[in-house]
Amino acid sequence: SIHDAIKAGFDKIVFIIRKDIEDDFRYIIGDRIEKICKNMGVEIAYAYQAIDDIPDGEIVPDGRTKPWGTGQAVLSCKGLVNEPFAIINADDYYGKGAYVNMYNFLRQYTPEKPDDFCMAGFILENTLSDQGGVTRGICKVNGDGYLTEIVETSNIEKTPTGAKVGDMPIDPKSHCSMNMFGFTPEFLDRLEVGFAEFFKTKAKENPLKSEYLIPIYVGELLQKGEISIKVLETTDKWFGVTYKEDKPMVVNAFADLIDKGEYSKDLFGDL
Repeated sequence: SIHDAIKAGFDKIVFIIRKDIEDDFRYIIGDRIEKICKNMGVEIAYAYQAIDDIPDGEIVPDGRTKPWGTGQAVLSCKGLVNEPFAIINADDYYGKGAYVNMYNFLRQYTPEKPDDFCMAGFILENTLSDQGGVTRGICKVNGDGYLTEIVETSNIEKTPTGAKVGDMPIDPKSHCSMNMFGFTPEFLDRLEVGFAEFFKTKAKENPLKSEYLIPIYVGELLQKGEISIKVLETTDKWFGVTYKEDKPMVVNAFADLIDKGEYSKDLFGDL
């Protein structure tokens, strides 16, 4: 992901991690990547997601053991990110084209359009696992290529004819979100307001498990007509390790990409 982002034009990487794993993370990944990026003029920064980093006046419920989801994770970057930015899941492979499309969109940012966002729109059938159900944001897109609705949908299973949830079939050609969005710096202010609202409502409904999730919050803003999200068509095949049984497929997929010349065995050697 870092390789593909840099090649597309991105020049700053923010790792969002827990503070307690920082030493191990830097030893295994961060220091090596920082050295590579320094030679290319790419900045590395760290943001820390913590369970007790919550709105003023709120308290962590007794028994809560995990942080508050992807919305809180991105919010932890406030103060570090002051430019248009993309977010990704660090354990997903999105394909080179998604980064190029997103970079080109974000380059058009102006402060006069603080609520113009984008999303990599994957084709559902390209994101399913052979090993079991997955969660995806199922999207509706209008004729102009803008997102009109996103519904976080759990337990989507691959079938011989497409996809299903339970006994209900889903169009395998549907667009879906894989948590790859492009936002303006002003979005972090919105995210902070939304986090406070989340604590007053959903967090209290299920205090031990509720999560502040980017696709859900974005969907709420869309329904209010407060933002626009351009869907950037992405036909690359996604892959990731949703289940441990997915690992051999992912290993083989990367080997195939190297054989085809998409990547060098010395990953950063072509930058």
